[in-house]
Amino acid sequence: MNFLSAYSIPDWTLILLAAFIIGLSKAGLKGIDMMNVTIMAIVFGGKASTGVVLPLLCFADIMAVIYYNRHAQWSHFWKLIPWMMVGILIGVFVGKDLDEAIFRKLMALIIILTVIIMIALEFRKTEAVPGNKLFVANMGLIAGFTTMLGNLAGAFSNIYFLAMRMPKNDFIGTAAWVFLVINLFKLPFQVFYWKNITAITLQTDLLLLPALIVGFVAGIKIVSKIKDDGYRKVVIVLTLLGAIVILFKR
Repeated sequence: MNFLSAYSIPDWTLILLAAFIIGLSKAGLKGIDMMNVTIMAIVFGGKASTGVVLPLLCFADIMAVIYYNRHAQWSHFWKLIPWMMVGILIGVFVGKDLDEAIFRKLMALIIILTVIIMIALEFRKTEAVPGNKLFVANMGLIAGFTTMLGNLAGAFSNIYFLAMRMPKNDFIGTAAWVFLVINLFKLPFQVFYWKNITAITLQTDLLLLPALIVGFVAGIKIVSKIKDDGYRKVVIVLTLLGAIVILFKR
C-alpha cells in the first residue's frame, strides 16, 4: 500500500500544520511547540507521534543552530545537558511499555505543573535569578524525561531560560544547541528500542519538510519584530496557550 494513502486529507492538513508550527517554534516562537505536540498526538497517538516528530525536530534544530549559533550561552548549555540526558534515560525505560491512557494523563499532569510554575514566575515580586543547583537539576531532569515521553521539554526549558532572565537571542541560541544535542541523543533509543521511527514515518517527514522550512522563515521574520522586553511575555502566553490546548484535548 502506498504510504500516502495511510493518512486522510484531514490528517495531512493537521500534520502539515504541525510541521509549520515546529518551524515557527525553532525560529524562536517558544511555547507554540506544544500545539504541535497536541496536533501530532491527535493523528498518531501520544507515543507514536514522537517517532514522526523527532526527525523533524532534528532538522529544525540544525537550522536554528546555523542561524542563532553566535548567541549561545555555553554556561547554561553545560548546566542543563547532563541532567537532561539522565532524564531521557529514565524516560526511555519508563515510557517504552507505558499504557496510552496513562501516557495522556501523565502529559496532562506535566502541563498543569508547567502552568503553575509559569504563573508563579510571572507574578513573583523579586527579580533575582535562581542560582540554586537543585533548580537546574530539577528543570534538566524534568525536561529530559518529558522530551522522551512526548517532546514536551520545551515547556520546562522555557521556564529555566525565563527564570534566568535571558535576552531574546541568547534564549533562542542556547535552546537551539541544547535541543540539537538532546534530540540527536534521543534518536537511537527511538530507532532501536522504541522502534517508532520507521521507513513510513521518515517518508512522511520528507513530505513535511517544506512546511517546516516555511514555518522557520516566517518565524524568523516574526521574532525579529519582537523587542527583548516583550519576548518574555510572548513566550509565557504561547506556553500557557499550548498547555491549555493539551490539557483539554480528549
